Amino acid sequence: MAKKSAVEKNKTRVRLVSKYAAKRAELKAMAKDESLSLEERFKARLKLAELPRNSANIRIRNRCEVTGRPRGYYRKLKMSRISLRELGSEGLIPGLVKSSW
Repeated sequence: MAKKSAVEKNKTRVRLVSKYAAKRAELKAMAKDESLSLEERFKARLKLAELPRNSANIRIRNRCEVTGRPRGYYRKLKMSRISLRELGSEGLIPGLVKSSW
């Protein structure tokens, strides 16, 4: 089980990303727009830099829904390899059969 503080920090980042997503997209579009003057584009970059760092999408860490583990994460199932194996062995994941020979 991961530290609760790390899991909560990641949840806070997810909330911040959803809160500032529209504003970030608008400022990024302004900064990349070649038709605007250089000063306007620079101001857009400065405003983008003033936004909270945790509102950037790249700072979200994929974590297991069951344990909060950050490594060995399967995106399709939203869980780590360890919890996938445990739940699969118990027969709680439909269609998953643990191989043995």
